[in-house]
Amino acid sequence: METSELIKKVRRIEIKSRGLSANVFAGSYKTAFKGHGMSFAEVREYQYGDDVRDIDWNVTARQNKPHIKIFEEERELTVMLLIDVSGSREFGTVSKTKQEQITEIAATLAFSTISNNDKIGVVFFSDRIERYIPPQKGKKHVLAIISEMLNFQPVHRGTDLNRAIQYVSNAQKKRCTTFVISDFCDASDYQQALTIASSKHDMVAIQVYDPREMQLPDVGLMHVQDAETGAERWVDTSSSRVREAYAAWWNNMQQKMQESFIHSRVDSVSISTDEDFVPALLALFKKRT
Repeated sequence: METSELIKKVRRIEIKSRGLSANVFAGSYKTAFKGHGMSFAEVREYQYGDDVRDIDWNVTARQNKPHIKIFEEERELTVMLLIDVSGSREFGTVSKTKQEQITEIAATLAFSTISNNDKIGVVFFSDRIERYIPPQKGKKHVLAIISEMLNFQPVHRGTDLNRAIQYVSNAQKKRCTTFVISDFCDASDYQQALTIASSKHDMVAIQVYDPREMQLPDVGLMHVQDAETGAERWVDTSSSRVREAYAAWWNNMQQKMQESFIHSRVDSVSISTDEDFVPALLALFKKRT
């Protein structure tokens, strides 16, 4: 992508994403994603009813009056975006590709993150870890992330959710909130990795899919290519048996995905490329309050 075109796209996404994060998601994000742990805030004189276990004996000795320590919730978060950059992201039959929808969702989450003074980092994955961007704060950092999402060319085209989830689980030593944004078209079993990761971090799954992936159209003989493996074949879509087999494959994959989320206690939402993602994200945030 040429530099001038890239700048225009980044700017267009920035305007939309910043507007959404400021006007729509501001309160919802802060409520849905809370800080972890407690940090020391101040010392004040003991009052009737205070917990004696909070008495600061050093200050009490110096002041000759009992004082207690006051703690507050640590508000600052570290947010990680685990973004699928496999070959299947290029698919789209309506107004957007999956990649475009993923980019807009991720950008909105990123601006919501920095507007709350939280850190944001990214992991791009295929069947390998393609790139890791460490968490930082600031608009400049988010714009660099958006630019990468628009222009990034992965080395590999497959999908390995298991490897990606294990990586972010191990790379982030402190508890963080991680959004896994993918179409979840992966035949491998990632449930165990997701369960382990969700015990250490706050994991949230966002599936992005295209409506045409749900069923084959009846258009006769069709030449298709697997976007990840490159395998090609002719498919007779006029055959009801072929269409039913494909629909069964999709339904089974969706069922496996939902069972993995439920077993791992991971909040999730599925968003189509022909859908406004705002109501879906707001519903996800509301579910977490």
